[in-house]
Formats: sequence, C-alpha cells, structure tokens
Amino acid sequence: MREIVFDTETTGFDPFNGDRVVEIGCAVVEDYIPTGEIYHTYINPERNMPKSAEQIHGLSEEFLKTHPTFSEIVADFRDFCGDMNLVAHNAEFDMKFINWEMKNLGFSVYPATRAVDTLAISRRKYPGASNTLDALCKRFSIDNSNRVKHGALLDAELLAEVYLELMGGRQTGLSLVTEDSKSNEIKATTDQEKTYRNPRPHAASEEEILRHQEFIKNIEKPLW
Repeated sequence: MREIVFDTETTGFDPFNGDRVVEIGCAVVEDYIPTGEIYHTYINPERNMPKSAEQIHGLSEEFLKTHPTFSEIVADFRDFCGDMNLVAHNAEFDMKFINWEMKNLGFSVYPATRAVDTLAISRRKYPGASNTLDALCKRFSIDNSNRVKHGALLDAELLAEVYLELMGGRQTGLSLVTEDSKSNEIKATTDQEKTYRNPRPHAASEEEILRHQEFIKNIEKPLW
C-alpha cells in the first residue's frame, strides 16, 4: 500500500478569505515505511505575506516571488500523487487549501475519503495527551532537532516516521515465522535421530546408608 504523507505552508488559515499555499512537501510511504521518494516545491502565492505567517515558516514575499505559481506546478503535483491516499496532520486544513487551489484552476478536488488524518489517529490512541507533531516526535524518540521553523518537506518526512509508529512501528505486517517455516521446523525436529544414554547408577553406598541413619536419629519429632 503506497500513500503520500504531505504538508503545506500557507499565508494564513483560510483560503476562502484570500490565503494561499506557499509550499508543499510530500514523502511516499509503502506499507507505512518511507521509501525516500519526495516531492517538494515553493509556490508564489501572488499576494503579500503576513508577518505572522512568515514568523512561522520563514518564507518571505520576496523569496516566493522567484518561484512558480500553483497553476504552474499543479500538473506535476497531481501526477506525483496519482491515486494514492493523502496523509496529513490535521488533514482537513491541508486538504482545504489544496482543494481550493485546484478548484480555482478548474481541476477536480480530492474527496475526503482519500485523506488520512494522523492528528485524529493520535488523539484516539493518546486521549488527553499533546498530539502536536513535536510532541509525537518526542513520544516516539524521532529526532526533530532540525525543526527550527515549520517547513513542508521536513514536516512531511517527520510525519512519515510518526505515521509508521502510530500504525504499529516497523514490525507492522512483518511475519517473522510463516506457517510453512513452522511446519518445516517441526518436521526437522521430529526427523532428528534420537540419542539414548545408558541409565546412570543411583543406588546408595553402605557408607551413605549409615550416615543417613545417623542423621535421622538426631531429628526431633520427625513427621513420620
């Protein structure tokens, strides 16, 4: 099973009020294990960058002006995603922005059924605990020391590792012993030639019998 773990950075919280996507980072996982395949792009939002958003991800308006617009990357992005499920932390937020951008360009949107929300999964597994990406990295001993600011690709790669742990860790789907190997092991054991040893002598010597008799004479109030 191949899936896309992805993250976005934006100019704000609401695409319906003019906020836009400025960065997309994707990492492919297969059976929950990262494959090393990535997709990453910065995007010119064609609008100003609020200082509050820039403080979070560090992407300035001047920097983003040198990069392609969403209309210029949408075909490559859709090709990369194919028909795979889309995994995100607080997936509703990221899907809302991606779908707004695609709908605005006349493309069909991704249905909610394709989204996997790791935030919802972590809340079910650890109710009442902090389930931010940083908190989950700490819980699973995943090194996030490079996460000084939010970055879509780094966050997607960290989330891919978190997703693996949320779904059971690296032993998920791993069958160490198959039924055939069990049968072969049993057969090999039963087919082994048995080695018989002559019984060892166990009768007590005269000296041992006398010492035992002397010993029991000295026992006070024996049970027998």
